Amino acid sequence: MRVEIIHASKYGNGKMVAEEIQRLMTSKGHQASVHDHGEARPRELPPADLYIFGTPARIGKPLGSMRRFIKKVDLPEGTRYALFATHGAPQPNKKTGELPSPEEQERWYTSIPVLTEILSSKGLVKVADIRVFVKDLKGPLEDDWQAKVGSFVEQILRER
Repeated sequence: MRVEIIHASKYGNGKMVAEEIQRLMTSKGHQASVHDHGEARPRELPPADLYIFGTPARIGKPLGSMRRFIKKVDLPEGTRYALFATHGAPQPNKKTGELPSPEEQERWYTSIPVLTEILSSKGLVKVADIRVFVKDLKGPLEDDWQAKVGSFVEQILRER
């Protein structure tokens, strides 16, 4: 299987996730290439069996430049894709010390739903998505991020 991974990354966390996906895919005998969205052309993406798009979150939303990139993507209807997003880990309330409820957290994690809506409206088919948390603004990634990415890759391969 040929996989093209296109990511946006401000502090390098998304790049680390993209490179881990590439490493896992190639270790399983698949071809995988990683591209920064600033260097790729959305209307001229290389042919692939699967495209994986990744974005950091800004106030819970996808990075503006990645959202614009996704809107310009020109792929045939039925093309398969997967998404990953890096989000700030939930932080406890400074007054109460309690973490936000899962419902409250979901209101802040809109990167994947926004990108899914754009790509699905083009007739593309999502096979998987994952949210990877960052402990602080610039990193590092959450402790179990590599295992989480491994599960994501396994899910993608099961959907073949």
